[in-house]
Amino acid sequence: MSARAAGSTSSRCWREPRSEWYHSSRDCVGAVPVTQLLPETDAPPRRRIVLLRVNIIVIYLTIALEAEGVASTRYTTVGLFVLLAAIWGLSFVAARAALADVSPVLLAALRFDIAALLLFGYAAVTTTRLVPANRREWSTVAIGGFLFIALHHALLFAGQQYVTSAVAAVVICLDPILAAGFARVLLPQERLSWVGGVGLLLGVVGVGIIARPSPDAALRADVVGVVLVFLAAAAFALGAVVTRRARTGTDFPAQSMQAWMMLIGAVMLHAGAIVLPGEEFVAITWSWSVVAGLGYLAVIAAGVGYFLYFELLERLGAIEINLVAYVTPIFAAIGGWLALGEQLQAQVVAGFGVILVGFVLVKRQALRAELDKYRA
Repeated sequence: MSARAAGSTSSRCWREPRSEWYHSSRDCVGAVPVTQLLPETDAPPRRRIVLLRVNIIVIYLTIALEAEGVASTRYTTVGLFVLLAAIWGLSFVAARAALADVSPVLLAALRFDIAALLLFGYAAVTTTRLVPANRREWSTVAIGGFLFIALHHALLFAGQQYVTSAVAAVVICLDPILAAGFARVLLPQERLSWVGGVGLLLGVVGVGIIARPSPDAALRADVVGVVLVFLAAAAFALGAVVTRRARTGTDFPAQSMQAWMMLIGAVMLHAGAIVLPGEEFVAITWSWSVVAGLGYLAVIAAGVGYFLYFELLERLGAIEINLVAYVTPIFAAIGGWLALGEQLQAQVVAGFGVILVGFVLVKRQALRAELDKYRA
């Protein structure tokens, strides 16, 4: 999150790559505890927050360039797109670092406590309506809060304990592919052609290439991590399909809708932390990893990230902005290598390539329409 639902500009779709939109070498993937992937406790704290500082500098430079009119609108848009991919790609690294000293459900809950407040403030300034007006809108934010926020991030952060940042970012790319599969089942009017079916199958094959499951190691930690992240992508995709009709048929502003989803999701995550073992608040070690990671996830990835997302949604539209998910793995891989010493494995690159081909097949008509607009 990267802060990674698909829809038209009017629907103001939400996406994070999520987020935050997964992590490390074969030895590090599951075989070694997450704490061993981070610098020792006596290491200089600046190593843990160097990526945060770099992002802040880049953000200020981008805003300054736009304010001074140094870059043209086209190049500014490209720069903001790359910046958003970097912010959301590095959110995988921030989460991976924080998970050394805080449990996954609590990390997600605390993140959206802060992010919801920030987005409510942003919505109050930029929209004319903050509160859902009817049962349909309330049900939409409730379902979105559960699937987009609570379930998606609980599974995502749980899986990130066992896989590298790059692996997590790549598997999350399955979101639009899985959404097409769910739409075929739940929305019969949205037919999936045989070409789209091949694309869906390629997405699953790509995940298999990354996980490399075998009968004698089905419960290997890295395989479990990939499965958890896959389920996180599925939860998000299911939410996109279930709420699609409600999101596209309302004038409820996307910023307000997303703020309510974050708030409801945060409440659900806190409830889960109370019930689940090992999620005690008193067990958190407030290390530099937790403070910097949580700050990055809540303020930079969710706060600044969603500001950029809504700006780019206006400039590019839903199809193009969702392509940011396929750029985030690059920054997740680089950030994981620089900050956590994670290594990028060949099968991760291969799996990403297969998933990307699957995405192109599933979304070929929408992508062709976008290309035709540029040619016109």
